Amino acid sequence: MDGGVITQVFLYPPGTLMAMNRVSGAPFRLERNFYVIRNGKLEPQWAGTKRRTLSIGGRAISALIQTQGISDLDRIYRIARQDGADFNLAYIGSDFYFPHNQKFDGEYMKRLFDYAFQLSAKGYPWHKSPPSEKALERPGSLAPL
Repeated sequence: MDGGVITQVFLYPPGTLMAMNRVSGAPFRLERNFYVIRNGKLEPQWAGTKRRTLSIGGRAISALIQTQGISDLDRIYRIARQDGADFNLAYIGSDFYFPHNQKFDGEYMKRLFDYAFQLSAKGYPWHKSPPSEKALERPGSLAPL
């Protein structure tokens, strides 16, 4: 089975650092930097779906996997905050668009590589929180947890 169905990105289980502190009796003082690279967009992608059971089911599963991947990023971000680690996230931005209809489209992959190369040549601007966390930080919204 594809591991993305269970979890797409993992770190260590929440509470690991607290357990290590409890066992050793002293705070664990190692600098931690988390770098997460997501090979995908984080914004929902519109897609037409035929009114057929298999088409609707396939689209539902695709949306579920997308949402689950975003939840993985949120979980890792919360672990980073809890454990005092530096969080860094890279993903395909909404400014990249190149249509493709095949799983392994060589031209799409080349364009995606060029997009990432251009971003890295300028010094990639690592995101310090997932986009879902930024939505919570807007004025008038709920404060981050």
